[in-house]
Amino acid sequence: MAKLVLGPLLRHVNETSATVWVETDASCEVTIAGHTARTFQVGEQHFALVRLENLGPRTEYDVRLNHEAVWPEPGSGFPKPVIRTGEVRRIAFGSCRAAPGQPVGPDALDAFAQRLMSVPEQEWPQALILLGDQVYADEPTEATKQWLRDHRHGTREPDGEVVHFAEYAHLYHETWGDPEIRWLLSVVPTSMIFDDHDVRDDWNTSAVWRKEMEGKPWWRDRIRGAISSYWVYQHLGNLGPDELARDPLYAKVKAQDTDVLPLLEEFAEEADKETSGRKATWWSYRRDFGRTRLLMIDTRCGRILGNGMRKMVSDEEFEWLERNAEGDYDHLLIGTSLPWLMPHSLSHFQSLNEIGARKKGWQGRAAEKIRQAADLEHWPAFRESFDRLTRMIEKAANNGAATVSVLSGDVHHSYVAEAEFPTPTKATVTQLVCSPVHNEPPSVFLPIFRLSWSRIAAWVFRGLATLAGVPKDLVHWRKTSGPHFGNSVALLEFDGRRARYRLLSATGAETASVLLGREPQ
Repeated sequence: MAKLVLGPLLRHVNETSATVWVETDASCEVTIAGHTARTFQVGEQHFALVRLENLGPRTEYDVRLNHEAVWPEPGSGFPKPVIRTGEVRRIAFGSCRAAPGQPVGPDALDAFAQRLMSVPEQEWPQALILLGDQVYADEPTEATKQWLRDHRHGTREPDGEVVHFAEYAHLYHETWGDPEIRWLLSVVPTSMIFDDHDVRDDWNTSAVWRKEMEGKPWWRDRIRGAISSYWVYQHLGNLGPDELARDPLYAKVKAQDTDVLPLLEEFAEEADKETSGRKATWWSYRRDFGRTRLLMIDTRCGRILGNGMRKMVSDEEFEWLERNAEGDYDHLLIGTSLPWLMPHSLSHFQSLNEIGARKKGWQGRAAEKIRQAADLEHWPAFRESFDRLTRMIEKAANNGAATVSVLSGDVHHSYVAEAEFPTPTKATVTQLVCSPVHNEPPSVFLPIFRLSWSRIAAWVFRGLATLAGVPKDLVHWRKTSGPHFGNSVALLEFDGRRARYRLLSATGAETASVLLGREPQ
């Protein structure tokens, strides 16, 4: 009898349909709420994405493999799995979640799930947005390191380096297999995007970094394993019914009745070439939650780094983003793992470093070493893209929306910053950061984070940036909440054309509450 290995994960949900993702240990037929899909095989593992149609506002479900019920597990004390459609009033988000057992403080997402179990469904979020670092491939747990040794049987892969598809899959099992997390992901629709740790620290920081990695004998296998596993575990569920129907890779995967790992690895290699402007796929996507629109931006794989160019995403992909930022909605959410608006000193320093790294000789080499050591690869370090995103946001904020919010993580502290344009916009524009969910930094870093927000540091680095030729900012911003430290989950709550950002610590304490939006004029 086939067994359920991981899932169910409730992924894309709209007014009448949903997709549910599962992993099983053998080929089988998966049935959920009367809808069926056949598994596809990747290596020795099996997966299915079940599409459910014509749903009402609330559908309880179970998971059956070859008609045998396998979920919920017998005697489960968790609330029943349920799919809820309709109005989206509450969205949770965050980033940077290390595996259970890592010594990085309490897991805020696990604690959040436990709190939800004790409250009515009406208080659950209708969506969860995970903004990168769902797994830490470059920081495996001791248990995973031992698992790698046990399963490699004398192969020559480097000790402690996650390389192949099955090894990345093990990271997802470790991270998503926690009972409370598994329940949460079965009842709250989830949208995801990767960041560097989902592949490897500093992924695609620069052309120099890529050249260094390509010189390592195991890198080709690693990038193939990382991107193919991301497609299976994260990206596939981000797609809506129409997008799935148009996806050529998904069509090939469903049509093939043998192992599709070679197909996915070939695709992964092509996707890794996007840094030269060669398009394999876009990981960016759009998702509408009623009167709220989410535009998720890939800020890692789609970077343009070749031939002297340096852009966060290609011109073609940016044009797609700009088109989809137009429309009739009350709230625009721009999901990007890396913040757009950062502490002022860090923002100026990153733009300054980008100019330094272009120089030839020792100055360029020194700037590149600083770039990699200090992780200077956020939006301000791609200054052309930073300015283009700023213009896109300003335009969207004058097209009828009440709020435009950039949702980000990565920087291991949380904050709210409000943007101020030379000509005031009709909508409130804010940068909302929630990081980390479960990866509390050592306390020695906290004074550094606080210092990065100081006016003196901002003044010094702005002056240096001006001397180096960094153009003036197209937008000014001020921090209105934070910096907040500790593992947390953020909530966005919508009430018509108003919204509220709330930051909940792992203990359940509310550490921030900020009202977004303006009264109608």
